[in-house]
Amino acid sequence: MYWFDSAYEAVSRFMDMGGNVLWLIAILLFVMWALIFERVWYFKAGWKKDVAKAISTWEGRPERKSWAAHQIRDKLISEARMQINQYLPVIKTLVALCPLLGLLGTVTGMIEVFNIMAVTGGGDAKSMAGGVSRATIPTMAGMVAALSGVFANTYVTRVAQRESEFLEDNLTTDH
Repeated sequence: MYWFDSAYEAVSRFMDMGGNVLWLIAILLFVMWALIFERVWYFKAGWKKDVAKAISTWEGRPERKSWAAHQIRDKLISEARMQINQYLPVIKTLVALCPLLGLLGTVTGMIEVFNIMAVTGGGDAKSMAGGVSRATIPTMAGMVAALSGVFANTYVTRVAQRESEFLEDNLTTDH
């Protein structure tokens, strides 16, 4: 229990050092990783059922060479791609927003420094250092959040492409 209390206090102090922007980055990071885990879960559990359904629908057709059959094949592939690519643009957008929120923290921290300089005439070095700290911590947090999202987004995008190509290869037109 003591470890949890000290860990909570450390996280709380860190979040206070970065101001409200760190809380925004934390919320954004939580949503981003929730969507990433949802996609990974879908690839492991739901995608196989969707592929099996598409393949069984296609294999159940008596003919596969006509124009109408090709249109049905394209429809099956398109519906599967919509499912597999769901949330990928949102994840990519959230990854791009992380460093922007970090820069917002930089701006608010530097405004605090300029405010201290205006009030004290630049004589309060300790307060100015606190403002600089408030400026750099959100920037680093935003970059770390973005880096973790870049790697995860690359992974889920590659899996989506590979599985989409797999489905397209399995919906053959020969009989």
